[in-house]
Amino acid sequence: MSLLGIDVGTTGCKAIVFRDDGAILGSGYREYPLLHPQPTWAELDPDDVWEATKESIREAVTRAGSGDPVKAIAPSSQGEAMTPIDRDGRPLANSIVSFDPRTAPQRDWWEQTWGKQRLFQITGMPLHTMYSLLKMQWVKENQPDVYRTAWKFLCYGDLTTYRLGGPPAIDYSMAGRTMAFDLKACRWSPEILSHADIDPALLPEPHPSGTPVGHVSASVAEELGLPVVDGHGPLLVTGGHDQPCGALGAGITRPGIAMDATGTVECITPAFDHPVLTDGMLENNYCCYHHVAPGLYCTIAFSFTGGSLLRWYRDTFGDKEAEEARVSGLDVYEIILGKAGSHPSPLLVLPHFTVTGTPWFDPHSKGAILGLTLSTTKGEFVKGLVDGVTYEMRLNLDALEGAGVPISELRAIGGGAKSSIWMQVKADVFRRPVYSLDVSEAACLGAAILAGSACGVYGSVQEAADCVVCVKDKYEPREDVAALYDEKYRLFRRIYPALKDLLHEM
Repeated sequence: MSLLGIDVGTTGCKAIVFRDDGAILGSGYREYPLLHPQPTWAELDPDDVWEATKESIREAVTRAGSGDPVKAIAPSSQGEAMTPIDRDGRPLANSIVSFDPRTAPQRDWWEQTWGKQRLFQITGMPLHTMYSLLKMQWVKENQPDVYRTAWKFLCYGDLTTYRLGGPPAIDYSMAGRTMAFDLKACRWSPEILSHADIDPALLPEPHPSGTPVGHVSASVAEELGLPVVDGHGPLLVTGGHDQPCGALGAGITRPGIAMDATGTVECITPAFDHPVLTDGMLENNYCCYHHVAPGLYCTIAFSFTGGSLLRWYRDTFGDKEAEEARVSGLDVYEIILGKAGSHPSPLLVLPHFTVTGTPWFDPHSKGAILGLTLSTTKGEFVKGLVDGVTYEMRLNLDALEGAGVPISELRAIGGGAKSSIWMQVKADVFRRPVYSLDVSEAACLGAAILAGSACGVYGSVQEAADCVVCVKDKYEPREDVAALYDEKYRLFRRIYPALKDLLHEM
């Protein structure tokens, strides 16, 4: 029997059918548009997302064939976006996505009436405009008819399970992203909902990730090409937020290990075995919430300029490399990175080419390139970009360790993990071993692991991860080179504090 993992993202949905050894039998992907009803606002049409989800599932199942029918399904999804639905399951409004800033007044109200510390100690979430509770408050204040008519507010993982035929159920990791969930009590916080004047009946029932909650309805199963047995489709299982699902898909099932996902954004997701709610976590804007692996918690450290810096270089300066890639058939990024040396660049790059992530959360910072001379080469320029992104993530590793989250090794996935050059830079700068994995779609794989553990394909989540996650290469720090990076990192740490005021004025 096979397993289906679904990843409902901000701009598209991917569905993958996996064999029990982690091999991909079939996949499907569909995009949907982000809507911008006002400048800076960002929404999704839930019906667009649902149609794309169905098409993705149908394509994945068709490609997988009928020889290994799907036994269980679990979703991974973007965080925070919530959809109000009526009692017939019809969406009443578009979903406000994570980075839509319209909830700034609600954020300010919480800071003035409760304070960041009190919220953080209950929910593990540093106060921010992104969280679902603030979006519910915005709907109540600005779309009162929608709020009065709503039966439930569902995040996209819950909404997917519900529209497939399950009950309104949410997993602990997604519940944590609402800023209304009591991290330690594992329930909706009565005092937070009371203070916000939000009816708790509007929220779905919380369950641990990997909990069976129902089955795909026969009608939906037939529409999507899924098997129907005893009058219903495959088992439905609670999944999780995309980052911890991806971490599970990268084999992060023990404390002290972290996923390092390097795509457009770079994100490090470590696991730990107890809630860490220290001042250092809050001061550096690190959340604390349930991992999808049992008994573990996680946080997220991220930079919005990961691989996007190399894409900027490619589009702005890389015409020659792009032509070489076209003629040779080689990957353009390997050609670009091939110009970089194996030692630190003489340049220092502050990689704030868009809004910053952790630990700064500074929307007004800007990028900076220091040390340019008339003899600077393209290789030094490229290497400076890679070094700068990596220094920024070491800042996060140091801050996490100081806050009580030690990390001894990292497991790398995403486009950046394909580059041996970048992986060695990470190992040298981080001074930790970095493992690149033979995993292409970690979030879908993590969801499938949860589905398989729930239906008995695997004895446990740990057993499943050990079975399906394969290490491709290991990169160890080179002591002599790491010492050179240490000196550059010492200088890098001084750049943002020194330039912050100037960058804010630009």
